[in-house]
Amino acid sequence: MAGGRLPAVAGGGGVEFKAKITPIVMISCIMAATGGLMFGYDIGVSGGVTSMDDFLKKFFPAVYWRIQEEESKSNYCKYDNQELQLFTSSLYLAGLTATFFASYTTRRLGRRLTMLIAGIFFVMGVILNAAAQDLAMLIIGRILLGCGVGFANQVINFNKYYFYLMIFFVLKS
Repeated sequence: MAGGRLPAVAGGGGVEFKAKITPIVMISCIMAATGGLMFGYDIGVSGGVTSMDDFLKKFFPAVYWRIQEEESKSNYCKYDNQELQLFTSSLYLAGLTATFFASYTTRRLGRRLTMLIAGIFFVMGVILNAAAQDLAMLIIGRILLGCGVGFANQVINFNKYYFYLMIFFVLKS
């Protein structure tokens, strides 16, 4: 029989858990949200930026001129350029590779220093990408961002933080 309820347990042996929203729970929720934003933000930004005319003119002029020439034609393979593909995938490949090094670093130096290293990689990558004047600077910045993401992904237990975030919203409602 279809139904959305679980049968009640006889005896009512459950204990109600009275929890407080402490500063550590709030900080954990903020950290979890920030970590999730760090992963999702890049996907949205890099996808949008690679279709901007000014960005393509500066870093990928061959792609820009091909798009201008084929404006009325099919959308198939508009962005078929190895340098553009390297720009897009460099962050993800660097993140994958950095995860392996981060596990060793975490064992040797501990989680706090490894998180600090992840933050340093991420800030250096952001600075390089913001100041990029050519494609090499842009890709090196993306690689540093990938190293930051890889180190953070390995060292931060996102499941624990998402659990705290879930508890926070359940207790708030």
